[in-house]
Amino acid sequence: MPKFVALLRGVNVGGAKRVPMAEWRGLLEELGYTDVRTLLNSGNAVFDSTIRASATHETRIAASLLDAMQLEVPVVVKSAKEFVAIEDENPLTAVAIDPSRLLVTFARDVAALQGLAPLLALVTPPEDFRIGKEAAYLWCPNGILQSKAGDALLGKAGKAVTTRNWATVQKISAMLRE
Repeated sequence: MPKFVALLRGVNVGGAKRVPMAEWRGLLEELGYTDVRTLLNSGNAVFDSTIRASATHETRIAASLLDAMQLEVPVVVKSAKEFVAIEDENPLTAVAIDPSRLLVTFARDVAALQGLAPLLALVTPPEDFRIGKEAAYLWCPNGILQSKAGDALLGKAGKAVTTRNWATVQKISAMLRE
């Protein structure tokens, strides 16, 4: 059965938009998804489904979050194949020596991904920012909080996308292989 990754943007950060992981798993199971597993407390989930279209999952999950929790947040879903392509496409793995300072940005569609192009102007060396076919990648060797591009990506400029550090991406990938 096909596996998928669901990523929520901006949940469990500070006091707003709380999504307990047990409720998040339950919501996905109520939608008929199987083998649901969550990672960390930031809205990451892996599940199986016979429905093959990631966009269908995004719509269903977003509607269910709104209905069950009165929570409106961007939802990005990638198939296992799409997720592996994002990992394989990463052009910064050779220079990024600290996985917590390498960010991967996931978008629902190409337009949202291309909407990140203005962030290129905020990158200051030795930072590096690349927009690929499937995701965007930001290397912040001096720390994410010290990066203007990182701040913008995690703030309003990145409101249509969701970002995870490389360490989390690798943990999700391991879950997909289990």
